[in-house]
Amino acid sequence: MSYLDNLENNLKALESREERDPDKIKRELAAKEEERAAALKAAPHAEALKTSPFTQQFLTACRTIGHSQRTFVDFRWSGTTLLLEAKGRRLELRPEAQGIQAVWIEGGVEIRAEPVDLDADPQDLARKWLTA
Repeated sequence: MSYLDNLENNLKALESREERDPDKIKRELAAKEEERAAALKAAPHAEALKTSPFTQQFLTACRTIGHSQRTFVDFRWSGTTLLLEAKGRRLELRPEAQGIQAVWIEGGVEIRAEPVDLDADPQDLARKWLTA
């Protein structure tokens, strides 16, 4: 048996031992249940973010402001989160149990976060993000 075969067998044995650890299984199940509960609490806000007129008006305002600054504003959905990128900056609209949070990210670091009111003027949020 070669060294690599022996090493591979040892790694498989360690992995199978970890999989049988009852404490680890309990922790993983508890973490999954917490994630599921958080997702269920955030579900109404996620649906509101996807279907509200605020979102469409916000995206239009971002594109309009970005065009006036000669900046391309890229947006996409990642699960229930709306991600926008422009000028090396990023804005994430994240549905959470308490509501929707707007999170400013620069260089991979969260700069600030604030709640989003879907009844407010979406141009205000677009201006805050693109002119900051």
